[in-house]
Amino acid sequence: MAFVQIPKDLTKVKTKFMFGLTKRQVVCFGSAAAIGVPVFFLTRETLGNSTAVLLMMGLMLPAFFMAMYERDGQPAEKILFNMIRCNWFFPAKRPYKTVNFYSIIEMEGHKFDSRQQPQNKKATQPRKAAEAKHAPATGEQESCKKGNGEQT
Repeated sequence: MAFVQIPKDLTKVKTKFMFGLTKRQVVCFGSAAAIGVPVFFLTRETLGNSTAVLLMMGLMLPAFFMAMYERDGQPAEKILFNMIRCNWFFPAKRPYKTVNFYSIIEMEGHKFDSRQQPQNKKATQPRKAAEAKHAPATGEQESCKKGNGEQT
């Protein structure tokens, strides 16, 4: 009896399209061949065979990379796009900023209190001036400091 191993994680199973390759790999390899082969045949007479082959390989490698590389279920272009976006489009330091609704309510409360203060004259007087009005004379201050209830 034949036994077939079934992987536990089915997300890693890819549907094969042609020659044991996925559609993505066939498209990437096809585009690499469409770019590399004409470049080789057009440049081998002027540059020589070895230089033309190196040029062809250099032009085909990015397509091979896009076809084969995958990390955490993401293809290469998504990884590169995320790296570019994180490194150049968004700032490295992102300070935590919040909107303090309590300070807004407090500010509105002060505005509300400032409208009511002209009606209440005692509230508009500074504290030191109010204390100076009700402060005892110099002799009274000394007796209060000594703890005597009597005035001298």
